[in-house]
Amino acid sequence: MMIKLLFIRLLWLISLFICPIALAQMPTPQALLTELDINQRDITRLNAGEVVLFNVPNNSETELTAGIIIYLSATPAHIIALIKKDGLASLDPLALSGGGIPLNTDSVSSNDFSFKPEKQKANDVLTATPGEQFNFSTEEYQLINSQKASQTPNASEIYKQLLWKRLQSYRQLGVKGIAPYDRGNNILVNPSKDLTVAAEAHDLASDYYPDIFKAWRDYPNYKLPNGVEESYTWSNRLVQGRTSAMLTHRFILSDKHGELMLGRQFYSEHSFNVNQLTITCLPYMKGTLLFYTNRNFTDQVGGFGSGIKRLIGNNLAQEQVVTLLLSLQQHLKNH
Repeated sequence: MMIKLLFIRLLWLISLFICPIALAQMPTPQALLTELDINQRDITRLNAGEVVLFNVPNNSETELTAGIIIYLSATPAHIIALIKKDGLASLDPLALSGGGIPLNTDSVSSNDFSFKPEKQKANDVLTATPGEQFNFSTEEYQLINSQKASQTPNASEIYKQLLWKRLQSYRQLGVKGIAPYDRGNNILVNPSKDLTVAAEAHDLASDYYPDIFKAWRDYPNYKLPNGVEESYTWSNRLVQGRTSAMLTHRFILSDKHGELMLGRQFYSEHSFNVNQLTITCLPYMKGTLLFYTNRNFTDQVGGFGSGIKRLIGNNLAQEQVVTLLLSLQQHLKNH
């Protein structure tokens, strides 16, 4: 009997190291509100359906951040299901199209990777040169130039090839596989460094699920923790009046205590470089308290006057997210 008890104890100790996710638990809403130093007045505003903002420290002069809390009248599982469905694109007036990319997709010609740029954008790609118009690498500009030399260059296919190579490189190497953007005049912008900074930042729930955040930081070289669902999506969205293709990677953990999502836009065609977001959905009153953290990187806020530009950028980033979350709140009230 004693030997049996010792054996069970040994298995339990081993499980602490092998399956830490199974033993971890979501924070309570109260714990996160306390951690963020949210006062009673703001809690009353949350209970009334208002949005409360919190500070997310910047880690570099090119980083724009936003921290938002909102009460939603649905379960955490229902909210995450809506996000998984289309990334809330149906509620976003700036979203044009998008779709999932199955994990086993291994060919650019696959119907699973169905992105098709509009004709004008595809033609703009053929005339692109290093600078701030597009987030292309030196090698991508070289590929464009080599294809232009052919008698019948297919701009749409060239563009699709560029996105496909970005996707494959990230899948194989994670953030280390993200090629730098060529701004011309021997200036390279490194989005890989930005996402490394974001992954190492202290975000909400990171203390509760260190293994998930470690897997996120070291992807794909760290075993995906138990219970974590991984997915890839592509989207086409209006950014500063121009359509922009984006590639996104997500981790989602669901348990009876709530939902956690980590999202990483590891490629954006222009305007901003890369993005990371964290969404924590916790049961609260008769619905959910949603905590949203966003880290957006763009070299267009660096240099002279960067403090003012970053302040404006932070406000714009918050405004867009708040608008989307309020749309979600209204949608849930109406359904």
